[in-house]
Amino acid sequence: MSRKRRNETEEQRARRELISDFLSAVNIQSMDDIQELFKEALAGFMEGSLESELDSELGYEPYDVKNKETDNSRNGHSKKTLRTSMGKVDIEVPRDRNGEFEPKILPKNQTSISLDMENKIISMYAKGMSTSDIEDHIRDIYGLEISDTTVSCITDKVLPVAKEWQQRPLESVYAVVFLDAIHYHVRSEVELSRNVQSENTQNLG
Repeated sequence: MSRKRRNETEEQRARRELISDFLSAVNIQSMDDIQELFKEALAGFMEGSLESELDSELGYEPYDVKNKETDNSRNGHSKKTLRTSMGKVDIEVPRDRNGEFEPKILPKNQTSISLDMENKIISMYAKGMSTSDIEDHIRDIYGLEISDTTVSCITDKVLPVAKEWQQRPLESVYAVVFLDAIHYHVRSEVELSRNVQSENTQNLG
């Protein structure tokens, strides 16, 4: 457990501990590595969720044509670039042949995701969450607009990836650098001299 810092809020401490979890799980050499790690987690979740949404809308999973009850079908993927707090993230968005698919987690015209959503997604990968915990997170992300079946479908796709990430082998040694700073307001002798001269001039006036 990280030490508690003065004037640090619960949210700030939770975010710092979340970052520490990531750093202790992979071989981080630079800030670029950290950003790439976060971006991979975001992309994996977004793509898995979009695939699950399309599965739910079509009523069957890929290649399960025996349960197909619609004239619509999958039609490959299109590339989409999202703006996030960590930079741009490229994802593959599934398409349907009839052009009827309207994803809820990422509407067609949306090209960015909120920081709150980013934090929820990352926490699912960083912590050893249960299936029910992940379902709760997904409900928080989507709101109440999706069915229990869709939530379960998304969880089924996200959970194996999250568990694999959590259980990956660790290196024997990790190098971590903590940076901190204290800011002082320092007035130089020149500045003090100018202030005194200014006050004397005002008094004489």
